[in-house]
Amino acid sequence: QVQLVESGGGFVQAGGSLRLSCAASGRTFSSFAMGWFRQIPGKEREFVAAISWSGSTYYADSVKGRFTISRDNAKNAVYLHMNSLKPEDTDVYYCGAVYYSGTSYYFLKDRYQYNYWGQGTQVTVSS
Repeated sequence: QVQLVESGGGFVQAGGSLRLSCAASGRTFSSFAMGWFRQIPGKEREFVAAISWSGSTYYADSVKGRFTISRDNAKNAVYLHMNSLKPEDTDVYYCGAVYYSGTSYYFLKDRYQYNYWGQGTQVTVSS
């Protein structure tokens, strides 16, 4: 079992920055691939970024060049640095974990592959 807790969401003006954190507890964190997804009520959960156990990173086209995902295995944490935020980035952001040693982008962007989820953190970007 893995427990995930997101933090760092908030209210920011367009062009601003936020850093989301996801703290993990339970099984060996370094063996898990981690992903960030976002969702508003009534819509499907959308892939944002992922990082493999080995540190390879993957991004949705909509955030490429603006967001950076990173992990600190010593702290059992994964981060999402969000720069140049836009109003369309407004969403609830979720951290997910999957026990996976591969580096397939198509696997890691698929929300159905993730076994564990946090409760989400709200990000609101005003225009």
